[in-house]
Amino acid sequence: MFSEPRSGRLAAWGNALLAGFVSPDDAVHAVVGDDAVHRVEGLPGESAPVGLSLALGRLRALGTTGLRVALPAPGHPLGLSGPPEFNARALEAEEAAICQGAALGLVPEVHEAGPRGDVHVEVVWRVLPVREAPPADVPSLGEAERELAEGLREATEVLTRLDVAGSGPVAEAAIDAYRARSERGREVLAPGYPPRAVRVLELAQRVGLLITVAEESGHGSAVTAGEIAARAQALRPVERVARRAQVAAYNAFVEERERGVR
Repeated sequence: MFSEPRSGRLAAWGNALLAGFVSPDDAVHAVVGDDAVHRVEGLPGESAPVGLSLALGRLRALGTTGLRVALPAPGHPLGLSGPPEFNARALEAEEAAICQGAALGLVPEVHEAGPRGDVHVEVVWRVLPVREAPPADVPSLGEAERELAEGLREATEVLTRLDVAGSGPVAEAAIDAYRARSERGREVLAPGYPPRAVRVLELAQRVGLLITVAEESGHGSAVTAGEIAARAQALRPVERVARRAQVAAYNAFVEERERGVR
């Protein structure tokens, strides 16, 4: 099931905190969300795991001026810049947050316990050195918006032609219901982000939910191997586009600061 990346929440609310738009308590509350607790391990100067509030303050003192997001997948190191150890951990987690100005990255390790419906979730953010270099394959907001519109249109046409659940009213209802559950009381992005970033992230989330509904609804009438392969082929590139757009949206805060907009 599609879900908001924890690194996205960390970057968005960490950026808002670093820029003075929110308090430390508000930032930590938003990052933790429905999880039980977040801790940070491997922070320079700390011999043991520390809480998220202390960690964000220490990262600022170490020179962090902003946080970026990476959402890599096999064959697609989206947002990464090395070194190999960090890239490997980020690829395993399928996400990471990278500190601008401090050459450090944070990779979440998620630990779950308890019965379904009452799961206790603890997150440990591992801090590792990163290479200060341009991140891989991250588009601008404008590029991401154009790619999303085109990718969504193409995928919907293919899925409709194959009569795959996930391209019609049932999918729309499922998407709206999921968003109502997952976003109740939560801002799409933290204060201080440009409206275009909010718009791009909302569309990327909608595309991601569409892919999830299509993947989880069975094969519809796509019963031949060729039709199933065509369906997978239609979903694969648009999933890549959605991830690129998410990264562009979360990173927009830092991008604007680098261009001197802020």
